Amino acid sequence: MTTTDPAERLRERARDLDGLLARLDGDERDVLADRSDGTADDEHDPEGSTLSGEWQRIDALRRAAIAEREEIALALARVADGTYGICVRCGRAIPAARLDARPMATMCVACAAVAGG
Repeated sequence: MTTTDPAERLRERARDLDGLLARLDGDERDVLADRSDGTADDEHDPEGSTLSGEWQRIDALRRAAIAEREEIALALARVADGTYGICVRCGRAIPAARLDARPMATMCVACAAVAGG
């Protein structure tokens, strides 16, 4: 179910990220357990990814999810203080279409383009 309430949309995305982080934590535990197994010789397996490569993938996904979770927390703070949807650079309203696409946006399209993001 999709809602138009920005706070609820942000909380919904935060819950999704919390679930992803929990799964990634489990994946990381599995990889670390496999790496500690002295018989695992995946570095010479030409058919699959290495445990080191898998750990790096999980770590990158975790870091991205944590960063997005922090952006959501900041967006929820803007909702609470009444500044959500207002460009931090020019002070104008951020278009609804931009907030639909990127609910954590802090800048309008024009300012984001100038700022490189």
